[in-house]
Order: sequence, then structure tokens, then C-alpha cells
Amino acid sequence: MSILATFMVPHPPLIVAEIGHGEEKKIAATIDSYEKVAEKIKQLRPETIIVTTPHSIMYSDYFHISPGVSAKGDFAQFGAGQVQFNVFYDTGFVGELCALAQKEKLSAGIEGERDAKLDHATMVPLYFINKVYTNYKLVRIGLSGLPLTDHYKLGQCLQKTANKLQRSIVIIASGDLSHRLKKDGPYGFNPAGPKYDASIMETMSEGNFLELLAFPPSLCEEAGECGHRSFTIMAGALDKIAVNSQKLSYEGPFGVGYGVVEFIPLGVDLGRNFLEQYPEYRDKLLAEKKKQEDPYVRLARAALELYIKQGKTMTIPQDVPTEMLKTRAGAFVSLKKDGTLRGCIGTIGPVRDSLAKEIIFNAISAGTQDPRFLEVKPTELPALEYSVDVLGPLESISSPNELDVKRYGVIVTKGSRTGLLLPNLEGITTVEQQIDIARQKAGIRQEETGISLQRFEVIRHK
Repeated sequence: MSILATFMVPHPPLIVAEIGHGEEKKIAATIDSYEKVAEKIKQLRPETIIVTTPHSIMYSDYFHISPGVSAKGDFAQFGAGQVQFNVFYDTGFVGELCALAQKEKLSAGIEGERDAKLDHATMVPLYFINKVYTNYKLVRIGLSGLPLTDHYKLGQCLQKTANKLQRSIVIIASGDLSHRLKKDGPYGFNPAGPKYDASIMETMSEGNFLELLAFPPSLCEEAGECGHRSFTIMAGALDKIAVNSQKLSYEGPFGVGYGVVEFIPLGVDLGRNFLEQYPEYRDKLLAEKKKQEDPYVRLARAALELYIKQGKTMTIPQDVPTEMLKTRAGAFVSLKKDGTLRGCIGTIGPVRDSLAKEIIFNAISAGTQDPRFLEVKPTELPALEYSVDVLGPLESISSPNELDVKRYGVIVTKGSRTGLLLPNLEGITTVEQQIDIARQKAGIRQEETGISLQRFEVIRHK
């Protein structure tokens, strides 16, 4: 079998003795696990080591595979420039992988490199491996904003490429877990942090990659994880392969989760075809979620499904709550598919004679008129998740200090140009980001002054 082993590992620079200066002793279990991983790789003697890394360049719609013959790196940014790396890339593997990805219509390749230096999420694993084994070539792969299913497909391409070239490989899925485990940690505390870490460690320790694909995006976002996509590529490489999965360690004394899990392939197991199983599994989960949708979300879903299937704009159902008939308000309807935005259209203030009509028309627009996306296809409808944001009154403010990305949305205006951003969006963590994106949507350049700001609260239904 071409895949000799795969490993899920973290990448805290502190774990490197020349950086930690003794602090690394606080994560001794992780160091011990890393040494076991390195020793295992020495025994297996792979021709190629593949590292999937969250800290190479990341594109929203493209997997960047590092090009060239070789690359260098060091830990100078962490005060240990004397720790240096010089690796040779497996150009034959990279070429075949890119060709296969193109054949599979997967957006991946060697274009778009911005920094040829090795990143720390690659170097930390190599730091331990190189102590005991150096007779390998490297393949370095970045992550993307594409759905988890595409990350899994890229992993399948790794397996097929290794088999075609008869290349013995080890895959290192580099990625920390939650960054929000402690109040005194560098990123603070969120209850989703410990929840994510417990769930991901159970999932990976059991080798249950079907659940890996179905993790709620909101949980991943609130937990502040960085490795989930990396782990998913690795899982795809083990598609239809039985594995012996073993948890080597987990700890998080600094407020960031560090998990190490080993996966040893045991042979073909056609029942572990998780990507093929996923649509049915996802639909089952969505069906359960639909049962819990409130009337706002049910109305949005029904409106879009009727329009896509029959080309009809629905009339207001008789069972709509009275509050939706008597209230007038702006509303945004957002659609997601596999955790990725699929459409979002809304109104800042009421333009219909009831909130119910506002939701109906905006739901249809979200699925058919968002210029960023093609119209929703009938086959996509079962996979869509909906949310409805009902806007409260607009309030003029004089300073960004009056904003809070979790609580308030923002409207940026200059003359006739207006840009709006909803509150509490995935990936938006600062007021500066929020305002910048709203300016971009309005077409207001950064150097332009004299903008006005408004804030608003929303009631989110999902």
C-alpha cells in the first residue's frame, strides 16, 4: 500500500526547544507524541512526506501546492533563526497530482505562490522528523475556503497519485485545535472551544471521517480552530481504507488545543467510502434540523423551493404568525451549502407591506439574484441551510468605538454609495474588518474620508 501512515499533529512554535527555552516542558505529552511520530516515520522510511498546512498561502477557491525543486525556511520570526530547513520537493508527485486534480475538476495547482519560504506549520513537524529521518522529498499543500468535501476530494487525489506512481508516502495533517480554551489564553475563551476539541479528538481517535465532514461550521468558527480542513484532506487520502487509529496525546495548557493521532492503514475497506455516504448523512442531519426551524426560516425555505421547482411566488400561508403580518422591517435571507455561503440578499428597511412578504421575496432573490452565484438548482435545495436576519432600527453613530462585530451590523455611506454588513459573521472578528468590507461593498476607497456610519441590531432566525 502506497500510504504507509498518516498523522494529525499540532504546530506550536513553542514546542521547539530553541524557541520555548523551557516553556515547552509544559507540553511534554505533545513532545513525547511527536517523538513517537518521528520514530515511526523513521521505521517506515517513506519516499515522500506530504504536509497539509493552514499557514501556506490560502485562497478562497483554490488549493495552492508549493512549486519548484526546493525550499528553505527558518524560525527567525520566533527568535531562533539558527534552526533552518532546506527541503527538496517531489516534483514528479506534484505534477501528477496537479494533472489529476484538473481531470477531477478540482481547483488546485502550483499557481499563485507569494512566499516560497516554508511556513511554521510545516517546519514544526519537520523539526522532529529531521532529527531521525531525512531521506525523503516533500509535498506542501495549503488549504482553501472551498467546502470540506473538496478538501476530502483532494485527499482522494493524493491516494490515487501515490498509487499511480507507486510512491510510498506519509501524510502529516498539520493543525492546531481550538484557540479559545482559556480566558487568559491569547484568544480568550469560548464555550465552543472545549466542545470542539472534545468532539474532534473523539472523531479522529475513532477514525470516523463521516462525522469530520459534518461538523457544524458555526462550531468550527466559534472554537477558532485552524486544522479541520487539514485533517479532512488527510481523511480523503484514507478513503476506502481500514485504519488503526490511535490517540497519542491531547493537551491545551496555553489556551490552544494540541492533539496528536496516528493512523495506520490496514487494507481496503469499501465501507469507508465517506464522501459517497456524506450526502445521505448530511440530508438526514438537515432533516432533523428542519424540524426545529422557526416560522421565519420555514417561510424562507418554502418560498425559494416553490419558486425553484415551479417558478411561482408563494402567497402568504395561513399559518404564518400574526407578528410577521403586522410587522414591517428590513430582512436578510442567507443560504449556505456545506457550510459555505450560497447566497444572501436583503433589505435595509421595509419595502413590502409585511415582514412575511419581505422574507418571501428576499428568499427568492437570495437563491436567484445574488450576483456572486449562479441560480440555485433544484438538486441543491435539500442541502441548503437558511438563516433570516430581521433588522432593528438604524442608529447613527459618530465613531467605530460604538460598534461591536458580534452585536451590531454596520452601514457605511458616502453620498449615494452605501455598504452594509451584518453582525456576527464567520471570519469577521474586528470592527476594522467590518467597516472595510462594508466600504468595499459600497465602492468607497480606503483613502476617501467623510463617510457616515450607522449601526443596527438583528434578530437572527436559523
